[in-house]
This record gives sequence, C-alpha cells and structure tokens, in this order.
Amino acid sequence: MKVSKELLMAMGVIAISTGVAMADDSIQAYAHPTLFGSQGHSLVTANTDVIIGGKIYKPCNVKTIEGKQNVIVARSAKEMLENMQSKMDQKRGAVYDPKMPVLRSELAFLISEGLGLTQATSDNYTDLAASYWAKDEIDRVLTQDIMIGYPDNTFKPDKAINKAEVFCTFAKMMEVPASATAVPSLNGRELKYIPQWAYAATNEVIASGILNVLPDQDKVVNDEYLSKEQVAFLVSAMKKNFKIDLSNGAIGCATQYSRTEVKIKLSERLSARTSNAGDTFTAKTTQDVVINGVNFPAGSTVKGVVASVARPGVKRPGYLEVQFKTIKNGDNCAEFPQQLQSAQADVTKNPNIIARLLSAPVEFVGRTAGVSGRSVSETAEIIANGAEEIVDNAADALSDTACLHPLKGLKSIGSGVIAVGKGVYNISKYAVSGTFGILYEFVDECKYIIVPNTTNDSCLNPDEELTIIF
Repeated sequence: MKVSKELLMAMGVIAISTGVAMADDSIQAYAHPTLFGSQGHSLVTANTDVIIGGKIYKPCNVKTIEGKQNVIVARSAKEMLENMQSKMDQKRGAVYDPKMPVLRSELAFLISEGLGLTQATSDNYTDLAASYWAKDEIDRVLTQDIMIGYPDNTFKPDKAINKAEVFCTFAKMMEVPASATAVPSLNGRELKYIPQWAYAATNEVIASGILNVLPDQDKVVNDEYLSKEQVAFLVSAMKKNFKIDLSNGAIGCATQYSRTEVKIKLSERLSARTSNAGDTFTAKTTQDVVINGVNFPAGSTVKGVVASVARPGVKRPGYLEVQFKTIKNGDNCAEFPQQLQSAQADVTKNPNIIARLLSAPVEFVGRTAGVSGRSVSETAEIIANGAEEIVDNAADALSDTACLHPLKGLKSIGSGVIAVGKGVYNISKYAVSGTFGILYEFVDECKYIIVPNTTNDSCLNPDEELTIIF
C-alpha cells in the first residue's frame, strides 16, 4: 500500500474543474483518474469548483458539513456573480474581475437580484441610458430608496463605491440594535476608512454578523473598498441570516429571526464513489422540532436529494452536494427553508467490514468499466479524427500535385505523416492512462476496505447523526 501510494503521488497532482447545480440541471461527474489528466467525460456542471491536490476550493457561498468537508450543502453568491458577469458581457463585453472594487451599478445589481426586487419606475438620470447593462436593477434600488443619485442629476454607475457607503446602503435594509457613536471594529480590529457619519450604519452591519463571512478579512479591515465578490457575500449572508419581507418596501426589510435546528440520523449511505445526482435519501429526526408552526416529534421522516456529485480520483477526494427538502410525520408535512445556515456531523461512522467487503468488489467492477469505456471511446475518437485528417491530407496532396504545385503536395503528405504519429502517441497515452486508472481503482477499493475513514469526509453513512441549522 505504501509503495502504491508513493507511486500515485509521484504521478503528480491532477487538477480538474467540477461544479455544483440543482439536481434537475446536474450532469454526473465521472472524474475517474487518468495518468495524464486529459481523459474526456470529466466535466460536471457549469458552476466551477477547482480541486487541486485533494483540497476543494469551493464557491464563495458554499457551506460544508463540519467533519464532512466534502459534502456541500448550499450556494448563492457565486451564481449572482456569474449572472452579473454574463449580463455585463452581453451588454458591453467588459473585462470582469470579482476581486476588483465594486461599482455603484454592480452594488445595485447584486442587491436587486439577490433580494429579488421587482418594483421599478424609470429615473431619468443623465448618465443612465436605456441600454445601460444594469439600468433595470438600478431603477429597482432607486424605487426602493436603497440607493440615491447625486444632486447634479447623475447616478455615476461606473464609479467605485467605498465600503462606508456600502455599509450605509445595507444598514438601510436591516433593523439591528447597535451603537451610533462607537468607533467601528470587527473582531477587535478597528475598521479603517470609516468616517464618523458612517459609524452608526457600520456598527449596525457589524452587529448583524454578516461581515464575518466575507473573504479576505484583512482587506475588509484595512482597504477603503470592498470587492464585487465580498458584496455578493454580504447579500448572501443577509439572505441566510435574516427574514426578508419586501411587502412594505425594502427599507428595514431584513429582520433577524430565530434559527431552526434539526437533528437527524441518516437511514442510508450516500457516497461520492457511488451516488448519482437526483438520488433521493431519507433520515429520521432524533429530537422534536417546530417548522412553520408545526411540531414534528422525534422519529419524523426527513427527505433529501443529491444535487451533484464529483467522483474521487487521484489526489481528489470527490464530494457530494446534498439538499434537505421536506419533513413529514403522519399527515403533517413541511418544506425546509432553502437557505441553510450550517451543518455539522455530531456522530460519524464507518460502514462495517461486511458492508465494505460486499460493496467494494461491485464498485470496482463498475468503476473499472467506466475507466475502460472512456479509454476505448477516446481511442475510437482519436482513430476517427486521425483517419479523417490523413485522408484529407492525401486528397490535398493529389489535388496540389495535379495543379502543378508539387511542393504543397509534399507538405500535405508530411502533415499526414505527422497526423499518424500524433495518433499513435495519443492512443498509447490513453492505453497507459487507462491502465493506470484501473490500477488506481484497485488500490482505492483496497484502501476503502482496510482504512475506510480515508473516504469518510465525502460520504454520509447510515446512523450518522447530523445537526442542520436553517
């Protein structure tokens, strides 16, 4: 085992892109290991995580089950940023960098889209053309009085907005008790670039707790501006931590609410090795819980769905994304809130040795078939493409020679010879890669039988106890 592990590590780190999406839109993640990391059929969904050296770099809003770091359970901020980038690209082909300071137009977009603002009247600011990429979203935040323009009848949509102004904008939307005069500090560190007129609003935002989820905490404290990414975090954190009620407008629409804590025990096994997107699962509550005013006693049935999967591979632990949908007891049934605050594994268990001995050989057959099938399909594609290229070059050689251009004909023949060489090389590469992949699968299954805890962070096992907080 030690030699095999060193061999696998010596092959280097393979990086792949994977993603998370709703179950209805998910594509399976068959990212089985290959020697060269170039085998096809490894893409999963449009939204991207990057897995490097066994560490998952997750989207900015992703929550993981503590103790089960590769079981992903929520997201939203990344989707807002992607939607904003898509709209900007369609309208103006702008260069987009989520790490750059947020602009006034971008703040309006993220708040409007993130909170679902719909009411809008057209404001005739001189620098807001009807074709401007964020005109609709700006109109919505103006209508809701969340943002305002300048006295000279301009909105200045492409001007960067400093963090003090961002905090004042968010403070308009929430009702949180806070000091109006204390110097704002975050976790004992004084925030720089906050003028005295913004103390009250900044302290309100700090008291809400939403700043604690922002990436780059040093920059939050020391920089004058927040990035687009950080503002997307703020909107997502507000949606997660507050009850949003827009029936009376957006000012003061966010009020804090008591959390719902559900303790469950899983009834079945979910694994990044074998589960598929769309698979449903059940669990049982271990304590009474009140949801939507209805009491659900211990033993109520919780149902969920696997939203997406990334298969384990070399230096890739794989992951599951799971969503908890409903809870039921007798005739009483309720849907869980979509926004999940956190989740943690209270009790973790490994599948017993009999379960591992029974499942591992079957898993090995299936995963080996997958590696072999993809290797064969890639080889067939290489042969088909190579044959087409060789014949095309032969045709060009005959045509050029007949047109009294023999040198061009020789060039086409040379290209055909190169195509043959490339084809042989690529076929050999996939043959070696597939063989390596099968070897890896064998070692991985042996490891699963002998030391199952090495895969425990990307699976949920029967009788494991979780605490889910909505």
